[in-house]
Amino acid sequence: MEVISLANYSIYIGEVWPSIKQLIKQGKYSSLLCLVDENTRRECLPIFQDALKDYNFNIIEIKSGEEQKHVDTCKSIWSGMKDYGADRQSLVINLGGGVVGDMGGFCAATYMRGIDFIHVPTTLLSQVDSSIGGKLGIDFEAYKNFVGLFKDPKAVFIHNGFLNTLSERELRSGFAEIMKHALIADPELWRIISKIDKIEVDKVDPLIIRALMIKKQIVEKDPFETGLRKILNFGHSIGHAIESNSMKDGDRLLHGESIAIGMVCESFISKELVKLSEPELNKIIDRFTHFFGKVDLSRFNTEAILDYLKFDKKNVGNTLNFSLIKSIGSASYNEYVNASLIKDSLHSYSNL
Repeated sequence: MEVISLANYSIYIGEVWPSIKQLIKQGKYSSLLCLVDENTRRECLPIFQDALKDYNFNIIEIKSGEEQKHVDTCKSIWSGMKDYGADRQSLVINLGGGVVGDMGGFCAATYMRGIDFIHVPTTLLSQVDSSIGGKLGIDFEAYKNFVGLFKDPKAVFIHNGFLNTLSERELRSGFAEIMKHALIADPELWRIISKIDKIEVDKVDPLIIRALMIKKQIVEKDPFETGLRKILNFGHSIGHAIESNSMKDGDRLLHGESIAIGMVCESFISKELVKLSEPELNKIIDRFTHFFGKVDLSRFNTEAILDYLKFDKKNVGNTLNFSLIKSIGSASYNEYVNASLIKDSLHSYSNL
């Protein structure tokens, strides 16, 4: 088992069950609550309970999907916690992907002014990104993660075997975040990615720790996203806008699929604003189209995307602030981008 230690908690990767048992024993918790969705209840909960058969877990189930990540679902989680008699000495275990982790952590951090929680991420996306760094929150109206807070878990436990429960599409979605980590901070990781022909568990698994180390180093330098940590949002300004708009027409793109589009568009912008070279831009386009193909953006209203961007959390006043890449492995943040450039980038993507 590998252990990555951060300032306030550790990430355990591999055979994690003994470490979870130790945490539960040391915490002397009055009750254990496990948050799942219908997918993780079916695919992952049996593995989890079999490994921890000495413990009794009160199960709270929510519906899966980003469209469930709102305050009404939080009400059902809080009600479940109350009905099970959870008190300030209870522990919440978030067994699932990013939605379960974000919402479960948010509900735990606000229930009775805060109780302990851990993340047991079951998707590649949550293993390399959303469960790390203490960000918790829910969507509000059409805006992703608009209401939330920073609060660290007691620990994060990554059981690699959960990757085998994922569909090819879910695995690909998570791989987009590994590609992002390479683009913003690790040119050698990008060279490894460039040699991968197909996204498969045995190829992805060895890259998880490397991706986690990148995020660890960035988060430790800027835990509350006042500066450097903003580079982790590369691709997310346009990507989140596309993801939110895709939820409106009933054909939702997964997070990684949306961020892949965002990274290509923001690479076009990077070439214009921070001098990303044309050869590197072409390498980026080649990799993303190889893994993700191309999405028809005609279904999205450009003005709706621009309207969404007005509420991006990186903005200051009326200034649209983006994180961009100067070269593969080097990023910048607080780059002002005007509406015309954003439209041009969407047009350039559509013309690939």
